[in-house]
Amino acid sequence: SRYNTVFASDPGSVAAPTAGLHFTAELLDRLCGVGVKRAMVSCHIGPGTFAPVVATRLDAHRMHAEQIHVPATTVAALTSTRECGRRIVAVGTSSVRAMESLTDPPPPQGLTGATDLFIRPGAQGQPYPFRFTDGLLTNFHLPRSTLLALVAALPGVGTGRLLDWYRIAMDSGYRFYSYGDAMLLV
Repeated sequence: SRYNTVFASDPGSVAAPTAGLHFTAELLDRLCGVGVKRAMVSCHIGPGTFAPVVATRLDAHRMHAEQIHVPATTVAALTSTRECGRRIVAVGTSSVRAMESLTDPPPPQGLTGATDLFIRPGAQGQPYPFRFTDGLLTNFHLPRSTLLALVAALPGVGTGRLLDWYRIAMDSGYRFYSYGDAMLLV
């Protein structure tokens, strides 16, 4: 119960989705009060999240699968947000994987199943073609993780810039991993 987020409702993860650990019920109320809308996804964190990338090339890494659920109400929220030209900011890399696993166009009934989507920078460092992610709140992740690859794939980030940010974080004494500090990428 102490290693849970305020969003937790269904058992199934081997760990808390750590970006969610930064939120309290009071903070969510304050965000709502200033007009931030919220839609939920579920991604049951599996042990593969903690497996380091050992392949010499990212495109050769075999991604682990995790169970996801994107309800119909979230699909409707994502669709209307896009139609209104507003931004979608994900809380955590697992939320990004769940949203980006949706087909284009997304199924109005939502999606429940497994995803093995590996989001990483493309050839020559090109950003991944995100459809539902404009920003990300995420923790500082461990070296050689698929989570780092996802963050590097965001437009305007890239591997070089991300490594620079991590050097700054290490020099500044930031905490990494589950109960670590977070960064907001917009």
